[in-house]
Amino acid sequence: MGSPSYVKLYEDGRLFELKDSLTEDLKDCRLCPRNCGVNRSKGEEGFCKTGRWAVVSSSDLHFGEEPPLVGRGGSGTIFFSRCNLGCIYCQNYSISHLGEGRKVEAEELASSMISLQNRGAHNINFVTPSHVVPQITEALIIAVENGLRLPLVYNTGGYDKVSTLKEIAGIFDIYMPDAKYSDRRSSFNYSQAGDYWDVCKSAILEMHRQAGDLAVDEYGVAERGLLIRHLVLPNGLAGSFKVLDFIAADISKDSYVNIMDQYYPCFKGCAVKELSRRISRDEFDEVVGYARRIGLTRGF
Repeated sequence: MGSPSYVKLYEDGRLFELKDSLTEDLKDCRLCPRNCGVNRSKGEEGFCKTGRWAVVSSSDLHFGEEPPLVGRGGSGTIFFSRCNLGCIYCQNYSISHLGEGRKVEAEELASSMISLQNRGAHNINFVTPSHVVPQITEALIIAVENGLRLPLVYNTGGYDKVSTLKEIAGIFDIYMPDAKYSDRRSSFNYSQAGDYWDVCKSAILEMHRQAGDLAVDEYGVAERGLLIRHLVLPNGLAGSFKVLDFIAADISKDSYVNIMDQYYPCFKGCAVKELSRRISRDEFDEVVGYARRIGLTRGF
């Protein structure tokens, strides 16, 4: 594989222009579908409770991601605190809801990227990046100047604004969105986002337009493309069949789809009757079987 796409953006000077425009966007933040309109450059906080600087919970090699990301060296994962969703069953709630972590400026974030590259990571995997794309872009310039050449992963909950995705086109080689729900009531009740499905569909279509189906190297390590995650919820609450129908019909039957079975009740999900148990093997097998019947074969 040649250089990641952001290197060309840097060489053309467009990465500097993007940094300036995205930083300007923080003054009236509408980067995500929440459209809060707060001045984050002055420390005001909207839904994501993040001001001028990104808050990072951890930065380390991660071996629990999808095999094409992990390879042998691991995925260089940077966990950002806070989120633009409010999932009441979030397994990382101490990070996403409680804000565990500390503020980092651009130089430190860039240093984390270089450190992960030096430790053998196959990629830099930004977890929950939707609300901090200006900060990532700002740090990326510094990282490129210090030799960063790994693919970047946009690891998101799927609640992303198409206009922002178009603005950052060329920065990320790999997109890894969740497709959490096709059911409006569930997304409203459990993630405070009644419009999630419409937003998510549009976002994934744009991600696929930019990156295409997942492409891997001779060792099976991801170089570019789209990976989609879908967490099966108990009692059919995620509307899994409709999610899979969308992927097969509107994205691609060659899509890499990780159908996940690790739901367990935590955080506030424990107190919600319909979410208060793990999924059964039958529930999971039913979703996987349906995916196969409609022609999806990669990732599960």
